[in-house]
Amino acid sequence: MLPSWFNPKTVGDVWRVPYGDRAQDAQKWQREHRITAACEDSRRIGLLLIDVQNTFCIPGFELFVAGKSGRGAVDDNQRLCQFIYRHLGQITEIIPTLDTHSALQIFHPAFWVNDAGEHPAPMSTLDLDEIEAGTWRINPEIVPLLPIEIDADAYARHYARQLTQESKYPLTIWAYHGMIGGIGHSLVAAVEEACFVHSLVRCSPTRYELKGSHPLTENYSVLKPEVQTAPDGQVISRKNAALIEHLLSFDQLIIAGQAKSHCVAWTVRDLCQEIRLRHPEQVQAMTQRVYLLDDCTSAVVIPGVVDFTDAAEAAFTEFAAMGMQRVSSESSSDWLC
Repeated sequence: MLPSWFNPKTVGDVWRVPYGDRAQDAQKWQREHRITAACEDSRRIGLLLIDVQNTFCIPGFELFVAGKSGRGAVDDNQRLCQFIYRHLGQITEIIPTLDTHSALQIFHPAFWVNDAGEHPAPMSTLDLDEIEAGTWRINPEIVPLLPIEIDADAYARHYARQLTQESKYPLTIWAYHGMIGGIGHSLVAAVEEACFVHSLVRCSPTRYELKGSHPLTENYSVLKPEVQTAPDGQVISRKNAALIEHLLSFDQLIIAGQAKSHCVAWTVRDLCQEIRLRHPEQVQAMTQRVYLLDDCTSAVVIPGVVDFTDAAEAAFTEFAAMGMQRVSSESSSDWLC
């Protein structure tokens, strides 16, 4: 059963959550459906929501994840909200992540410059050969403001080499997005509302996780940055060990969000790696606890520019081979424990 206040037609819009009204609705819903507090759960179920933010999920925003259909993230979030409401009494905790950026970061145009003083265009890629040749270099006006001292040319080469050596996506220059303090950074209103109601119905605080704020590295994965050290061994940013341990503590972990080809895929891949490192004798048992909501995530598709659908599918096929469950929100009664 879905609550009367949920309107799927507004999931693709930006609006203010009426907290006072929803708090009353949550109390009434809890009483009517006799839902107990999360602390009483004998089986703990976590829902990890990756970057379900306006910047990725609202048409017309900076990096709307359209998928093949052109409505990708909107349709995903309609199904996601319905899933949350149907299972308010079963989901122990919701963990949304927030891609958190400022203007002068390594994946934004202003960070790089060529000899003509131009910045690379959004959605372009900076190849290792271009960086090693000095076609693009780190903007020298930014270097004194960085949080650690670096040799800018050496770091640029090191960064591109690290991405190549670890078979990651080449350095992509994204449109300015996920800007902290801006409306694009906010969680999608309909999803925020569902999280707010869940927190009150289950007496379970929503656990928000910020990622991606370091200027010297991308952070597709929720669990760790793309590059962790400078050429001289200085630590740039570390993996989120506390979050990793928390996610692996659930009896069942459900994952959804955007984009399937990028932040979702890299997060799940890192989670697999952490399971192998931390639980080498229980890999199959641990991976089987992870459920991927296939119909609540979409790949990056920009018609005529780039289509990551195949890369996303290959990644999810790989995860399924490791033991993770690819599931549909609409069939959740069959698999939600």
